[in-house]
Amino acid sequence: MTPTQDVVEMILKDHRTMEDLLRLMRSTEADRQTALHDFAHLMIAHGEAERASVHPVLVSFEDADTVEHIETAHQEAVKVLFALLQVQEIGSVEWEWRLQQLASLTARHTDEEERTLVNRVRESLSRPCREELGAGFARTEADLLAARCGSVANVHRMVHASAPA
Repeated sequence: MTPTQDVVEMILKDHRTMEDLLRLMRSTEADRQTALHDFAHLMIAHGEAERASVHPVLVSFEDADTVEHIETAHQEAVKVLFALLQVQEIGSVEWEWRLQQLASLTARHTDEEERTLVNRVRESLSRPCREELGAGFARTEADLLAARCGSVANVHRMVHASAPA
C-alpha cells in the first residue's frame, strides 16, 4: 500500500520539479528537449489533477474568483507551453523568448497559487482530509502522466478546446 501524502506537499513538490525542469531547459549542457517534454507532461498532469481533486473542495471555502483566476492562469500557461513545443530549433531566439515567457508565467502562477490555494488548504482542511485529497490528486496525476498528457497533440487539443468560439 502506498503511504498517504498531503496534497499540499504534493503540489509543492511538483512546483519545485517544474522549476528544476525550467532550469534544465535554460542550460546548453542539458538535454533540453527531454526537459521540455518532461515539463509539459508534469505541467498538464499537475493542473488537471488540481482541477479534478482540489478545486472542487476549494470552492467551498475560497472566493470563486480566486479559483477561476488560478484556472485561467493555468490555461494561459498551456497556451505558452504549446507555443514553445512548436519551436523547431532549441536554443534559437524564438526558443529563448518562448522559454522566458513560460518561465515568467510559471513563476507568477506558482507564487500566486502558493500564497492563495496552498495556504487556504493548509488553514481550512485537516491533515486526514488533505491526505484524502492527495490520494485523488496522485491517482489523477499518475493516470495522466502514463497517458503522456503533455504530448504536442494533447496540448494542441487543450489550447483549442479552451479557445473562445
